[in-house]
Amino acid sequence: MPKLKTKKGAAKRFRLTKSGKVKRKKANKGHILTKKNGKRIRHLRKHDYVTNENERKSVKKMLPYG
Repeated sequence: MPKLKTKKGAAKRFRLTKSGKVKRKKANKGHILTKKNGKRIRHLRKHDYVTNENERKSVKKMLPYG
């Protein structure tokens, strides 16, 4: 059986943890930061997890080797 290809766009955006959760960065941290207050920007620095079960399954399919 041939090797499975990783979807590179997903590989740049998601990481799989050891326990199988899908880790992602929060949105709204790219630009237009002057109108966002410091507390909001600080909270956007932290990572988040994909909570929707269907989305988690589709991301895991895109990353066959984690």
